[in-house]
Amino acid sequence: MTMSWEVLPESELRDFIGVLVRLVETAGALIIFVGAVWAFARFVATVLRGGARGEGFNRIRLTLGRFLVLGLEFQLAGDVLRTAVAPSFTEIGQLAAIAGIRTVLNYFLGREIAGERAELEHERQSPPHQPTEPRPGRPKAP
Repeated sequence: MTMSWEVLPESELRDFIGVLVRLVETAGALIIFVGAVWAFARFVATVLRGGARGEGFNRIRLTLGRFLVLGLEFQLAGDVLRTAVAPSFTEIGQLAAIAGIRTVLNYFLGREIAGERAELEHERQSPPHQPTEPRPGRPKAP
């Protein structure tokens, strides 16, 4: 007598994981949506206040980039979950392609976020731009 014990049959496990995938992907989509709404609201508020300075827009872009990166990580987690139960070679190939694309996208978003952060720090540490006086011996421009 052979004893076979399964916690969940594979079909039920696939259904359960399908629900988890939808929850994780929905969370990722909501994070991206909230970030986009937040960025748009901040953009409108900045424009209405007349603050067309670059620093305000850079902060908005930086925060939006963070939301995008986090949302894409959730999307990737959903893709990994989808292939958790007996994946086929096709599913593994699709996951590899999706993971590669999202990794490249995250890499470039991360670089841009780091660049924006460095630019904001530089602007914060630099004194405001002062007009320079003409050098001695040169006449002032009319």
